[in-house]
Amino acid sequence: MNLTQYVDQLRQELAVAAEAGGDEARAMAERLTAPLESAARLTLLNALSAAADEITADLAPGSVDVRLRGVDPEFVVTPPPAPETFDARAEYEALMSAQPAPPPAPAAPDTADDGGTARVNLRLPGHVKARVEEAASREGLSVNAWLVRAASAALDRPDARTAVTAARREVRSSGNGFTGWVR
Repeated sequence: MNLTQYVDQLRQELAVAAEAGGDEARAMAERLTAPLESAARLTLLNALSAAADEITADLAPGSVDVRLRGVDPEFVVTPPPAPETFDARAEYEALMSAQPAPPPAPAAPDTADDGGTARVNLRLPGHVKARVEEAASREGLSVNAWLVRAASAALDRPDARTAVTAARREVRSSGNGFTGWVR
């Protein structure tokens, strides 16, 4: 950023103000403008540094720095890191592929719903509970987070509902009526 135009503007405004005071004031202003140039540059640099600090406070964890190149300041902007996003489709495809996939990242909370949670009491046989705890530990998740993700993955599978329905749809014909499970 070139500060020369701002320093020159300050010099011109000082000359205009001195014109009102007559020849003596104009001569004094001309003698003062040369030493004031470096003071004006330093003041402008301080103002730019303070502005960069305020922007950095709002941009955190990103930052804005002012660096001096020769006599002119230069801004260096470091943007905040991009947030990691959860891709449910890619997660599903990785689970369904035949190749072993690395453990998935913890799922981000679903922001599409109303944000509320519901409490459910779940009774598991001891051996199943132990396996759930081991799986959650391997993936670095709490048991609750692991169960939420497992339930969501089971419900999101396109064949989940039809498999349950087909297994229970043993419909037998008996005279005038039907008996069995239908969904």
